[in-house]
Amino acid sequence: MRHLIPSYIRVPSLFFIIFGIIELLIDSGEKPAFIEYPAVSLFLFLVLLILISIEAIVGALENVMLHKMDAQAKAKFLANRDRKIEFTWLKNTYIKLLGSKPIEDEGEIILDHNYDGIKELDNSLPPWWVYSFYISIIFAVVYLARYHVFDGDTQIDELETELAEAKIAIEAYKKTAKDLVDFNTVTLLTEASDLSAGKNIFDTNCVACHMADGGGGIGPNLTDKNWILGGGIKNVFKTVSEGGRSGKGMIPWKQLLKPVEMAQVSSYLLTFEGTTPANPKAAEGDVWVDDSQE
Repeated sequence: MRHLIPSYIRVPSLFFIIFGIIELLIDSGEKPAFIEYPAVSLFLFLVLLILISIEAIVGALENVMLHKMDAQAKAKFLANRDRKIEFTWLKNTYIKLLGSKPIEDEGEIILDHNYDGIKELDNSLPPWWVYSFYISIIFAVVYLARYHVFDGDTQIDELETELAEAKIAIEAYKKTAKDLVDFNTVTLLTEASDLSAGKNIFDTNCVACHMADGGGGIGPNLTDKNWILGGGIKNVFKTVSEGGRSGKGMIPWKQLLKPVEMAQVSSYLLTFEGTTPANPKAAEGDVWVDDSQE
């Protein structure tokens, strides 16, 4: 059997099958395994050497055996080794599907037409064509009933379903991917690590205007219930991101801070509400009530 496939085809085929299995088992989704892991490259190189060595050893052993055989045994061995596999069932199936008459029987189906010595055969349609035609009719009936009688889902319906599922998946991903958070998806962060990071950002960038205790200075007081542009995590995040009132508010911090950093500092400064600063600035804006909590 091995001699039915030349070694220059057999060896690369086995090598790439092994390579594919290894790649499937340790795929990281970024780079091919043999690039990302040098040990894999070394292993594949050794596998290739082993396959080539096996081919060379087997070939050498066969040559040794042939030299030791007598003429009759050698002829029998070579005949068995080089015999071809005859796919008789495939050949018979093809002839049946073709449905044509053997050449020796064509006289039975010759028509009386004769055009300059050219005669016409009255062949029936090939069975494969007839079967395909019947299958197409059955398919058309099922399709008609499925989509025009019972109102099955069309491609548009499937597209809309996939888009809705994709939208849900994107929103779920945004909740776990903090750097993709925005005004619509931001939530109040309560983890100590997030609030600590928010405090560091506040102390570095916000103290000059709002004071370390949030009592306000150039910027408004953060300890009362009044908000100029709305309270709550979403409005505060939007204000931090887009900036305050045009011409007299703070700068848009989205140019300097990442989304996760804006979410952290927004969550931290909300912790000032209800505290007592040393020198509180007068309240500005309106008392904000979170309608979502009602």
